[in-house]
Amino acid sequence: MENSKKFLAGMGLPEGDPRECPSSGKRFPDGGQYRFEIPSTEGPRALTGVLREAEARKVPVHRVSQGSGIMLMTDGEISEMLAIGRDAGIEVNLFIGPRATFDTGAQAFSLAGKSLGLSLRGADQLVYAMEDTRRAVKLGLRSVLVSDYGILQIVGKMKAAGELPADLVIKTSVMMAPANPASARLQEDLGATTINIPSDLSIPQIAGIRAAIGAPIDFYVEAPDNIGGFLRYYEIPELIRVAAPIYLKFGLRNSADVYPSGSHLENTVVSYSRERVRRAELAMGMIARYCPHYLMSPLRAADLGIPA
Repeated sequence: MENSKKFLAGMGLPEGDPRECPSSGKRFPDGGQYRFEIPSTEGPRALTGVLREAEARKVPVHRVSQGSGIMLMTDGEISEMLAIGRDAGIEVNLFIGPRATFDTGAQAFSLAGKSLGLSLRGADQLVYAMEDTRRAVKLGLRSVLVSDYGILQIVGKMKAAGELPADLVIKTSVMMAPANPASARLQEDLGATTINIPSDLSIPQIAGIRAAIGAPIDFYVEAPDNIGGFLRYYEIPELIRVAAPIYLKFGLRNSADVYPSGSHLENTVVSYSRERVRRAELAMGMIARYCPHYLMSPLRAADLGIPA
């Protein structure tokens, strides 16, 4: 195996998963090691619910993310959500474009075709995703969520060409999560500025990815059922130690898949969002007991994609 290991080393990648996982010396620009993200925040009412619950429980929230997509929100809803995020000083991250699971094709739902994930189908869907991005950015969005390598590259190039803001955060979805250091490096090279890795990787495998990239890692401490349903709260100290800078995300077991969301599911979505904040409070307890010396980024950090 030595030749293969040397070849990886020549690419600047780790030769294997670290057996004794090193502590990450990488940090957010403010010096913090970790931040909190509340995912699946589907619209203004859900965001308001998150912030009220966070205030009541004294849970800091750096970022919220949404999964149904920009295309299913009115301009008024987007503007309201961005205004709430701007006033609170948090990053609001919205999903762009349609996706294979919203399309007419059946392969994404087949047993063997699930590897398609939330990829975009055809050139038209690339255009639709670009239009989603332009529309939301014009309204003030400064953080987008992508689930396809092609649109990741395109949005990165649009940003580099000045067609999108230079401070636009490009976040990759767990549905295109890189499972090894080379794939993670590829996402970063294509323009990803924050990368969601699989929630079932071992600590050594996560350490290998951290060695390969500088971008923050996004990680579901509690994964929704449809991506495995793992609860890794006791591993939070090790996750922070080896993967910093890291966004700790709180999905929700035993909850329905609400994508695409809408007013018909609003009460359910708000309830789920508030419970995710409670899960974040549980994580705060773990950190307080086992690694209180680890540094959380301050709120309103300069590099957050706070709406313009």
